[in-house]
Amino acid sequence: MTDLTHYRQSADLVQHRDRILTAEQFHQLSLVPAAGVWFANIDNPNTRRAYQNDVEDFMAFLGMENSEEFRDVTRAHVIGWRKVLESRKLAAATIRRKLSAVASLFDHLCNENAVTHNPVSGVKRPAADNNEGKTPALSDDQARMLLKAPEGDSLKAKRDRAIIAVYLFHALRRAELVDLKVSSLAERRGVVHITVFGKGSKTRYVPVHPAALSAINDYLDDAGHRDDKSGALFRPVKNNVDGTLDKAMTGNGVYEMVKVYGRKAGITLDGLCLHALRATAATNALEHQADIAYVQTWLGHSNISTTRLYDRRKSRPEDSPTFKVSY
Repeated sequence: MTDLTHYRQSADLVQHRDRILTAEQFHQLSLVPAAGVWFANIDNPNTRRAYQNDVEDFMAFLGMENSEEFRDVTRAHVIGWRKVLESRKLAAATIRRKLSAVASLFDHLCNENAVTHNPVSGVKRPAADNNEGKTPALSDDQARMLLKAPEGDSLKAKRDRAIIAVYLFHALRRAELVDLKVSSLAERRGVVHITVFGKGSKTRYVPVHPAALSAINDYLDDAGHRDDKSGALFRPVKNNVDGTLDKAMTGNGVYEMVKVYGRKAGITLDGLCLHALRATAATNALEHQADIAYVQTWLGHSNISTTRLYDRRKSRPEDSPTFKVSY
C-alpha cells in the first residue's frame, strides 16, 4: 500500500531524534499524515510490524489506496472485515489484536481531527480465553532436569547453565534476555537486580535468584568480559561467520540451544520453546503462592488478564478428582 510505505518512511525520519533538522527535513515532518505519526510512535519493532500487517490487511479488504479514505470507514466495514477474519479460522487472540491495531489507529486519527469517530468502537470482539494459556509449561522435575542438562566446566556449558537459569528463575522474554548487558546486573537496596527493558519501552527491575546469580558469576569469571559493562552479557563462544565473539547471542541461537538441552534432558513436551520457559517460571511462582499482582509486574504485563493465562493452579493434574476416586 502506497500510504503505508510513506508512513514507514515518515517513521524513519521521525525516529532520528538526535538529528538537527534542516529546513527541508522540518518541512517533510510537517507534511507527515496523522496515520504516519501514529505508526512512527509505536516503539516496539515487533508491535510495529504486527500492526503494520494488520492495518495493511484492513486496507486491502476495503480496497483503500490513500489515507483520505479512512474518513469514510463505518462500523459495517469493520464488522465485514471481522467476519472475513473469522472465516480464515484465525485464533481469537489474533482477531482481537487486529481489531485493536485498527482501533488504535482510529483513536489517534480522532485525536488529530482527521476523522470524526472511531468505527471500531462497539464492534464485538472474540472472547478471550482467560482460563489457561496455550503455551506449555514444564513440570518442576522437568525444569530441574533442564537446569542440569549443560554438563561440564567448559565456557559453553557455564554460559548455557546461566541462560537457562535466567529464564527459569526470572521469566524473561527472548528479546529481553538477548538484550541484556553486563551493566544490566546491578545492586538495588543491597540485592543484585536485572534491569530489563521490556515491551512498550517499559523498564523493570527483577531481583536475581541466588542460583541464577551463582551461574552468571561462574560464567563471567570464565568468559572474561565482566568489566565490559556496555557489552552483551550472553555471547557466542564460537562464530563460524566472521569470528566475532563480542556481540550478543541471537534469539534463534538461544532457542536452538534450549532445544538441544531439552532433548538431552529427555523432555518430550510438544511446543518446547523459549516462551515455554517463561510460562514455566510464571506458573511455578503462582503455584508457590506468589501474589498475582506482583507476578504481573514481574512479567512486564500491562493487563492482569494476560498474567492469569499462566495461573494453572486449578488444573494441576495431581489435584484432580481423578486421583481422589477410590474403590
